[in-house]
Amino acid sequence: MKFGVVVFPGSNCDEDMVYAIGTIMGQKVVKLWHKDTDLQGSDCIVVPGGFSYGDYLRSGAIARFSPIMSLVVEHANKGGLVLGVCNGFQILTEAGLLPGALIRNAGRLFVCQNQYIKPISTSALLTKNLDFNSVYNIPIAHGDGRYYTDADTLKSLQDNDQILFQYTDMQGNVSDKANPNGSIYDIAGVCNKTKNVFGMMPHPERAMDVDLKNTDGQAIFASLLQYSLV
Repeated sequence: MKFGVVVFPGSNCDEDMVYAIGTIMGQKVVKLWHKDTDLQGSDCIVVPGGFSYGDYLRSGAIARFSPIMSLVVEHANKGGLVLGVCNGFQILTEAGLLPGALIRNAGRLFVCQNQYIKPISTSALLTKNLDFNSVYNIPIAHGDGRYYTDADTLKSLQDNDQILFQYTDMQGNVSDKANPNGSIYDIAGVCNKTKNVFGMMPHPERAMDVDLKNTDGQAIFASLLQYSLV
């Protein structure tokens, strides 16, 4: 599978993502500048974390209008894979590719820590091959990571198996204490109805290398890579 990592002014996780996909997972990967008009044959577009355009106005709101985003939307509408992580998740909600919104953390503070999450969706490519009896320790780093949506949309997410991950403690228990940002229903990630567009606030690319003593993120990318084997 070939991956394209989009780079905006203010992106700061693009190199981590390229390293994770290319060096650790051994996949083809190219960088795509936000003004590019060609996805270079990428099968999966990754919108990485950072502070696109300084997060002015609203996180992801300006990046949503970058020239490359029209290609990303077209790619998604044709069934192509798209993954947004942290600021990338925010951008995908702003672009209308994912439901809901990411708003200021309930504690009003930037949160940077290791965080346990558990997979929920049994049908989404990003999670379907994960161990549903396990939790994954994936770093988070955000100030606007509180996932919010209305009650009807939340029910639709549940009914359509679109909730990718929930925040938990080490034992896999969901609770207010284990929720780092106040996200509704403890949601850490969602996908679209057709399950080809994924967004998550935790950073799997930061949990890939044995030198960091955490390789939990590898399982998430490996689950996605099953797509190329089908």
